[in-house]
Parts: sequence; C-alpha cells; structure tokens
Amino acid sequence: MRVDDRRSVEYGDRWNMTRELFQHAYFVQDVRESAARWSELFGAGPFAVAAHHRTDRFEYRGQPVEADVSYAFGYLGDLMVQFIQQHDDTPSIYRDMYAAGESGFHHVAYLVDDFEAEKQRLLSMGFELACDLFADGVNAAYFDTRAVTGGFTEIHGRPEHIVRTFAAWREAHARRRDGDDPLMRR
Repeated sequence: MRVDDRRSVEYGDRWNMTRELFQHAYFVQDVRESAARWSELFGAGPFAVAAHHRTDRFEYRGQPVEADVSYAFGYLGDLMVQFIQQHDDTPSIYRDMYAAGESGFHHVAYLVDDFEAEKQRLLSMGFELACDLFADGVNAAYFDTRAVTGGFTEIHGRPEHIVRTFAAWREAHARRRDGDDPLMRR
C-alpha cells in the first residue's frame, strides 16, 4: 500500500479517494446580512449572491418540489462559505432542519468527478437521498447525514466552468481587504 500527496490510498488498481470538504453552508435569515457580518468578523468574502435561484431540475425527497431560496457564496481562505435563505414555507432540505425564524449550520459539500458513482456509494451506505438537482450545468445531490455530521452532505459535480467560477471567487477573496464591500458586484 502507498499513500500519495492527494491523501489517496491505492488498493490494487482501485483508488479510494478521500472526500475533501470544500464548503460549509449555513441556513440564515438574510444572506446579505450574513455576508456582511462574516466579512466583518472573519474577513470572509466577497460573496456572490444568487437571489431567488431557480434550477433546471429539482427533486425534494423524490418529488418535483422547489422552494424559493437565495444563496450567497464566498471564501474564507480555501473554504467556501455558503449562506442559504428560504423565502417561503415549501417543504425542503432547509425546512427539514429549521423552522421559519431559525438558523444554523446546514451542510458540508465536496466535489466529485463521477457523480453517479458517488451517489450510489452514499445510497449503498444507507444515507437517504433528500434532494437531487441540476442547475447551471452542474449536478448536485444532498444526502441526509444528520446522524453522522449534524447536517446534510452535498455532493457537487466538478465541470470545468464551475471550477473556474470557484477559482475566481477564491481569487476575489485573496484580493479582499478590510473595509471592502462584502458583496461582489456583477
């Protein structure tokens, strides 16, 4: 057995990759206010806001139900921080954890190259697929891992265009200075 610098372990001709978390996400009352507070407190951001985000395909617990949500994405070092705000009471992976007026940690996420294989791996481990979606040319799925992580786990496809977007956001964070606007301007 040998271990390489990507923290992978080789077993014969099969690679068992460590799943490196790239994102922590929080359910909040206001994504813009949370971005401003994290910017001031930790130096996070700037944050890109996707207001009232819609997907191409969305299933919540096997049903085509999509809540009205807004997101803010920014970096703190190499960690992406996501804020989620739900504008309605539609059943969702967010309402599974938080009622109206509540907030807190929601999920961790990692990027995958073989989305379907990773989805099957988590299903075979007994985790329930809570949400499956396709948006902006990217597959994502959320598994109910609350018994292990205290929240959900998102697997997120890794197409080149999203890797470039994340790199641009990380670069914007590297250029950030105290007092800068906590929100990115388009």
